[in-house]
Amino acid sequence: MDYIALGKSNLLVSRTAFGAQGIGGIDDPETAFQMIRMAYEDGVNFFDTSTKAPESERRLGKALSDVRENVFIATKSSPRNGGELAIDIDVSLRNLGTSYIDLYQLENPENLPKINDGTEIIEKLIELKSSGVVRHFGIVTDSMDVAERVLYSDAGWETIQFPFNMLCPESVEELTRRFYEKDIGFIAMQPLCGGVVTNLPLALGYFLPFENVVPVWGARSLDELQQILYFTKNPPRLDEQFYEEADKIRQFFN
Repeated sequence: MDYIALGKSNLLVSRTAFGAQGIGGIDDPETAFQMIRMAYEDGVNFFDTSTKAPESERRLGKALSDVRENVFIATKSSPRNGGELAIDIDVSLRNLGTSYIDLYQLENPENLPKINDGTEIIEKLIELKSSGVVRHFGIVTDSMDVAERVLYSDAGWETIQFPFNMLCPESVEELTRRFYEKDIGFIAMQPLCGGVVTNLPLALGYFLPFENVVPVWGARSLDELQQILYFTKNPPRLDEQFYEEADKIRQFFN
């Protein structure tokens, strides 16, 4: 397993992140537990969930309780102000059974919060970080406009989670480079474009040249997770055949 520093946060995370929101919907809790532990034992140390998925948070917290200091847990929510943010954090702490959150992410804000904008979101994040309850904070968005504003914000954003996969336009590839230059960690959501891309080796291999990007893979079964972990350890060769096949898929969908 490869590990990288996630931007200025300096969180040394596995380049394969576990998207845990879906595990709350798995019928058998033991299967969910096995999946989390399988990922951890294979070297995954970065787990992403959401306040909106409380069962996911509970299962994740329970499965990782004995190795909490060895992993980084990210969660997210969509508060409208600092007061709602504080409530969301308290809920996530209880669900996860932990005293701190490694990375809190503000999810899909219509407008990027600023200091002294009246929402007190940034002020609350700074307060929570100062107290150690939140170790680092970032943002989740599918808006290119919001992403552009993060690049020039003075609010202290340490990471961004943005849709990025082999079907994205070159403008998104360029966006990852710009965040690298700003030392802001880039987390790629929807690495399979919401299930549109079914060739996992190609999808995973696509990320290899983007050394600052951490894709979040969501698995809903042990079999899916085993495939992700296998190809993480046995990535495809980035040769002429690989790029020919990747181009065929991009041309088909675009």
